[in-house]
Amino acid sequence: MSEQVLRSRRSCLATPGSNPRFLAKAKGLDADQVFLDLEDSVAPIAKADARKNIVAALNEGGWGTKLRVVRVNDWTTEWTYADVIEVVGGAGANLDCIMLPKVQTAEQVVALDLLLTQLEKVHGYEPGRIGIEAQIENALGLTNVNAIAQASPRVETIIFGPADFMASINMKSLVVGEQPPGYDVGDAYHYILMQILMAARAHGKQAIDGPYLQIKDVDGFRRVAGRSAALGFDGKWVLHPDQIAAANEVYSPRQDDYDHAENILDAYDHYTSAAGGGRGAVMLGDEMIDEASRKMALVISAKGRAAGLSRTDVWQPPAD
Repeated sequence: MSEQVLRSRRSCLATPGSNPRFLAKAKGLDADQVFLDLEDSVAPIAKADARKNIVAALNEGGWGTKLRVVRVNDWTTEWTYADVIEVVGGAGANLDCIMLPKVQTAEQVVALDLLLTQLEKVHGYEPGRIGIEAQIENALGLTNVNAIAQASPRVETIIFGPADFMASINMKSLVVGEQPPGYDVGDAYHYILMQILMAARAHGKQAIDGPYLQIKDVDGFRRVAGRSAALGFDGKWVLHPDQIAAANEVYSPRQDDYDHAENILDAYDHYTSAAGGGRGAVMLGDEMIDEASRKMALVISAKGRAAGLSRTDVWQPPAD
């Protein structure tokens, strides 16, 4: 497999494959990623036609720089193999990833990997080109998330699926994304989010937060998204165009932070060089920076560049 390049996924727009109008509209929206859904948003009797709609939409083009992903049905259903075969066979050249929902074991990821490899060989695609996004939606999946993250080199993201997860652990709530009644201290989802984040980071994957279903409450979306963004998540699902701009903002560094990160990198490169005195710990203004500072700055710098930010403040080495 070629070296994996992880692209910006600040906003991941869910689009039902059974609705051609929504598929067409999604092309013009400013989401980093669009996933065309064959699972929960598509009724069983509409799944066959939804596959055809998705293949047509992918092949028609017009997606710009968006990541193009299709969420298939999970392996416990009778639809998964046909979803993968028809979508990859019909539009694999215009597809970036397959999203696998309700992943419970590493073996389920391996099974998808094997099927994708066969299809790539049959249709003449580069083996390993199509990535996998693994969605964690129940207790068993979370207990196996570390194995799932390393089950295949194709895995690019680990995604939290809150609605099914809440049902799987009998959480006393019907409002997806908000705290359950009675949980008045802390965040009821913190453990889940951190488990997903640790597994993702341990194996070089991206971590994506799930949806906020109160689609008219953009302030609520921003508040909930801010929690996972603060932890280090790379993005969040969006269910409505009004949520896209909020996600793109929340999961991008602030301009001041991006400038500061780039300045740390420039200053550290200078001061650790022979010309800068070969020092490992120096002052940048009122702040001491060292190798650990460089690593932290690299994270913010990478997120800022992926988000398309440009520097507004450039550090210059002091004159001799």
